[in-house]
Amino acid sequence: MGFTCPMHPEVKAEKTGACPICGMALEPAQPQAETNNPELADMTRRMWWGVVLGLPVLLIAMIDMLPGHPISSLTGTRWLHLLELGLTTPVVLWCGWPFLQRGWLSVLNRRLNMFTLVALGTGSAYVASVMATLVPDWFPPSFRSADGQVAVYFEAAAVITILVLLGQVLELRSRQSAGAAIRELLQLAPAIAHRVGTEGHDEDVPLAAVHTGDHLRVRPGEKIPVDGRILEGTSWVDESMLTGEARPVRKEKGDAVTGATLNTAGGFVMEAEKVGTDTILARIVRLVSEAQRTRPPIQQLADRVSAWFVPVVIAAALATFAAWALLGPEPRLIHALLSSVAVLIIACPCALGLATPMSIMVGTGRGARSGVLVRDAATLQAMSRVDTLLMDKTGTLTQGRPEVVSLYSLGSGPGEDELLRLAACVEQGSEHPLARAVVAAARKRRLKLGPPADFMATPGGGVSARVNDRRVLLGTSSFFKDQGIDPGPLPARAGEQRKLGQTVILVAVDGRAAGLIGITDPLRRSAGETLKRLRKLGLTPIMVTGDSRVTAESVARDLDLEEVHAEVLPAGKAALVQDLQSRGHLVAMTGDGINDAPALAQANVGIAMGTGTDVAMESAGATLVRGDLEGIVRLRRLSRGVMANIRQNLLLAFLYNILAVPVAAGVLYPFTGMLLSPMLAAAAMSASSLSVIANALRLRRLDL
Repeated sequence: MGFTCPMHPEVKAEKTGACPICGMALEPAQPQAETNNPELADMTRRMWWGVVLGLPVLLIAMIDMLPGHPISSLTGTRWLHLLELGLTTPVVLWCGWPFLQRGWLSVLNRRLNMFTLVALGTGSAYVASVMATLVPDWFPPSFRSADGQVAVYFEAAAVITILVLLGQVLELRSRQSAGAAIRELLQLAPAIAHRVGTEGHDEDVPLAAVHTGDHLRVRPGEKIPVDGRILEGTSWVDESMLTGEARPVRKEKGDAVTGATLNTAGGFVMEAEKVGTDTILARIVRLVSEAQRTRPPIQQLADRVSAWFVPVVIAAALATFAAWALLGPEPRLIHALLSSVAVLIIACPCALGLATPMSIMVGTGRGARSGVLVRDAATLQAMSRVDTLLMDKTGTLTQGRPEVVSLYSLGSGPGEDELLRLAACVEQGSEHPLARAVVAAARKRRLKLGPPADFMATPGGGVSARVNDRRVLLGTSSFFKDQGIDPGPLPARAGEQRKLGQTVILVAVDGRAAGLIGITDPLRRSAGETLKRLRKLGLTPIMVTGDSRVTAESVARDLDLEEVHAEVLPAGKAALVQDLQSRGHLVAMTGDGINDAPALAQANVGIAMGTGTDVAMESAGATLVRGDLEGIVRLRRLSRGVMANIRQNLLLAFLYNILAVPVAAGVLYPFTGMLLSPMLAAAAMSASSLSVIANALRLRRLDL
């Protein structure tokens, strides 16, 4: 299965254990549906045994501080100390063994971390107390109290261990809660599927036993097991787990359905097309899991500080001990020991280390629940600073459900039906939304489609293939000219249809112009309002499309877009991104087709529409499952929210350590006459990590 560190994803291990860099418990590298956490169970068990054994030690020490020392006066100081030694030893050496072990490993690995400080602090208090109990004559007068006794700090060693264990338990629970989004996604898929046998009988099989090509029956109220296409039947499907849209979508024969979505009414038989790790749900889980292991550039600051943090704290503890031993009031060495232990315990490099990973983990999970998938943390940081948004027209500003609305056949070529049939046969090999519209129109007319041979796609130009020994080309006028084909009167006819807002595909058969196909893709109803919201969020929207200038300007007028780039080839889109970047702009680019992939890769943030092609999604830093402009608004808000949360966490961590270490060293003693107890220092250290985690968990309620 493999394990990795939540703070240092570069650490890989075959079995569970501690991270050699920070000492934190390794987690499964792959998302897990179950919530069993052996590390949490072990730490919880050690904590409760620590409470059972350590609480009497604390009570004994507190009661004996009363006037007359009521307990030691009855038992004698030596016997009291031996009792405390017997109770404290299992707390420190068994309950606290993981901390001592990780502290020692940090020294061996030359990677000093939080557990180095905990081991030094508890170890110092425990060892000094053991020596004071067993060999008190070894101690000089400066270690003795006014009554000549050598003080012991068993209660400090025990309580520090218990509080650090409590902090670890709460931290592990919080980290488990932060990963809830992944577990929720994993639990969406049904456990079984109803496979239709050769004789028509249904057979219940585990989801893992479903193969591509299987026919599956989906009943009302059941979840769809895998991705596929409806073969028979009609239904309404709730796709809210993907899109966030609660309204069910009508599905009928030929429509695609997605695994883990809910079939609300009506039954149907479907063919499995993508199973196992190839389903959309599996890809979402994989994207979110991988994103949670990444770190944004802002983390580099915390990394640089953390590299020097522990050595500086150890030096501060030594300096504290020396200052109290030389300059402090009597008993000087007791004050020196307590203050230096408090410095070691209170410092918290863990809060610095958790500041960014926790925000990324919770934030990416929050985005996934709203249909916003982020490939890595750097994308979130970049998206929070982007000022320019380049948008493709098809599938972004439009609904992404284009329809064939006109056919024109030259008299010398095939008729309209044959023209559409030949075009649809070729377009079966393409993933572009316009290609799907052509195929859908042919099926609606019940035209018989054959498989294309020698299919070739020229991004931004067109496609070609051989159909029944006839060479068929579809594309633009410039694509025809590049192929040596005279478009004849088709460009003029195409111009007329473009004025009506249609996208036009020219068709040639066997090297001669044959006709054209007019397609319209309605604008998204909320496109205009969403563009206004994007402007308020600091983005300048620009439309860039490979479509004709006439069609593009018609759309721009309807949406009040000031800047439009039309008839742009894929290389031109990437060049436009580069030009804007050279002028100091940070650019986000949306797209859903193969022709958008170069620009998506070039942009500071590439945003793929989930309704688009695999190539576009692989080239992008973020994917919008629902594939609409609202997703861009959610992505912008998510990125700003996560980055603000990271800055808050880093500020909390820095301020805590900057203020806490001097207080533990005794800087307030001249004004208050009081020193910070190592026990309070342990509580403060645990609280600092928990405050960072609690702040990150607020992202689960982030309004997108």
